[in-house]
Amino acid sequence: MKERTSRILITMLLLLPAWTLAQAQQDENRARLLATGDSDMYPGADIVVVYDSTDVDVEDSGLSHVRMHRLVRVLTAKGARDLRHVIYGYDPLSADVEVLRVRIYRSDGSVETVPLERVRDYAAPARAIYWGAREKMVPVGWLEPGDAVETLARRKGFTYALLRDEDDDSRFVPPMKGHFYDIVEFWSSVPVEEKVYRVLVPEDKPLQYEIYNGELTSYVHFHPRFDHRVNVQVNPSAKQHPTPADELHPTAGMYTRPGKITYCWYKRGITPLQREPDMVAPSDVAPKLLMSTSPDWYAKATWFHGVNEDFGSFEVTPEVQEKTDELLEGVTDELEKIAILNHWVAEEIRYSGISMGEGEGYTLHTGEMTFADRCGVCKDKAGMLVTMLRAAGFESYPAMTMAGSRIDRIPADQFNHSVTVVKRSNGDWMLLDPTWIPGAREMWSSAEQQQQYLLGIPGGADVMTTPISPAENHYWKARNEAVLAEDGTLTGTVTIEAEGQTDALMRRLFTRSHRSSWEDIYTQLLAAEYPSAEIVDGHIGGVYDLSKPFKVTLEYRIPHFARVADGQYILTPMLAKNPFANYYHTPEMATNLSQEVKRYGFRQRSSRLVKIEETITLPAEMKAVLLPEKAHLEGDAASFDGGVTLTGSTLRFSATHRMEKRVYEAEDWPEFRAALRARARLADSPVILSK
Repeated sequence: MKERTSRILITMLLLLPAWTLAQAQQDENRARLLATGDSDMYPGADIVVVYDSTDVDVEDSGLSHVRMHRLVRVLTAKGARDLRHVIYGYDPLSADVEVLRVRIYRSDGSVETVPLERVRDYAAPARAIYWGAREKMVPVGWLEPGDAVETLARRKGFTYALLRDEDDDSRFVPPMKGHFYDIVEFWSSVPVEEKVYRVLVPEDKPLQYEIYNGELTSYVHFHPRFDHRVNVQVNPSAKQHPTPADELHPTAGMYTRPGKITYCWYKRGITPLQREPDMVAPSDVAPKLLMSTSPDWYAKATWFHGVNEDFGSFEVTPEVQEKTDELLEGVTDELEKIAILNHWVAEEIRYSGISMGEGEGYTLHTGEMTFADRCGVCKDKAGMLVTMLRAAGFESYPAMTMAGSRIDRIPADQFNHSVTVVKRSNGDWMLLDPTWIPGAREMWSSAEQQQQYLLGIPGGADVMTTPISPAENHYWKARNEAVLAEDGTLTGTVTIEAEGQTDALMRRLFTRSHRSSWEDIYTQLLAAEYPSAEIVDGHIGGVYDLSKPFKVTLEYRIPHFARVADGQYILTPMLAKNPFANYYHTPEMATNLSQEVKRYGFRQRSSRLVKIEETITLPAEMKAVLLPEKAHLEGDAASFDGGVTLTGSTLRFSATHRMEKRVYEAEDWPEFRAALRARARLADSPVILSK
């Protein structure tokens, strides 16, 4: 019914003279607001997007002109607060934003136009990366539930700053000149009645696209520069601007240009994405549209290689050569050389993005600049490592990856992270990441396993995926040797040893704390489970010594560990209770297990092996009144084996918990959940012994 009403209105409005267009637009918006309904139609939502329309006109150079038109209705007081300001972010080195119109449609039927003199342009808030990003903010002012805000803005350019020679529109041309790409999300955290994306691409630039995780309605229209049937040029002024229907209804009419192809995708009735705990990135499971005029990933990789080689990002200066020679003096082993340089860059180049000005985006800062500044973002740390590896005689290049989500087939620029690749003497490529390995023994962070990457090597490459790192590479082993006294006091020594990503997490517990608090860390952890516990003595392995796995040894005393009554001892093995329960020791134990079934894939920090051994010497030979039931669960995604045994005066608890991947499919959840629940149950399973 809403759709039929809109079509009738459009037909009528097309017949109106141009001077009535502004009023007609307001009438159309009112009609759409009436059809939208109130908060009862959108339970739990604070706002509803009535329409979200984007039109993109792409030039031969790849420069894009974007028209953004939205109408948003306020449903609650919180929604009113959230809409009091409208903000557009941009980078002045590569983009420009102009606010064209902001109107408020009051619930009483009146319409207010926000004066554009109120628009403020200011430096965007920044943390760690200071590249000169800015924001334009429109103060909408006081709103009430039932009000709506219409915004119309124009953007020119690209989201990354690039190399340029002239202070003109060349700075708005995208990095891979002559090509266009975009990533359009057709999912939302709020209800959307209608979302439209339309792009005009030159007819000699074929646009490949793919829709993921859902369906969209689409159309393609051709508007050739020449009408070959009569061999005459089409009127170049035809439909140079949106028709009244385009202005009034985002999916109506046809927005075209001579010599261009119009592509349009739209979706109605978008409901908020229902997120799940620990789920993969929304872009991996929610509807999205990818498009690109670039032919394939090989072309992108070849371009990425060339743009940095041409810029001279990896030229070795005398200062860099001298430092490289100093670090590698006397070292002959190939892997050791790579490790020394990788970790030097990881630890000595601080993560802090200082703009080079005209050369940001996909251009890596020169090794000379990063070496002098001793800081940079991921791409600069990667470039510094490439430079030093080349100084050491290695063949090395930068690579691009996407931390946190998947890279799909269409060569749209799905990247947010840069790393390094080096060629070994056996011809194999080896990935290195100096950004993610500070305080880690690894050369490549296994928090990035099952992650796609693209090598910027001569001749290009296709997108590849990092392999799963075996759980054994990321173990957390705890061993407790203890003695239980007649009065129920437990004394003993617990040793914790970690490797891989588990090692890195434990070290981070200390490197992110003040040295003065290090001695209290385990006292507080133990006291959370056993308030009367005390650490008698402790040894923390070298927090900054990456030459061996991290190790902690604690001597402790826990009064009243066991409850003694009527000749019986009631207790739970200490390590079964998981007294070191925090993110840095046992992050998997914080996994939300409330769901029986998952709709989406889920993820952990890394694959992981937990191995626990505990031996308690009892005050006398005893017999078991109650022992927890042993658990044995096998699976490809996760497994668990654990239980408690009693032999004479010795009580033993052992458990092995394997988590085989970082990223799991939804089908893996029952298996993963069962293994974790089996381990958690042991914490609530008492042991009852009698003499």
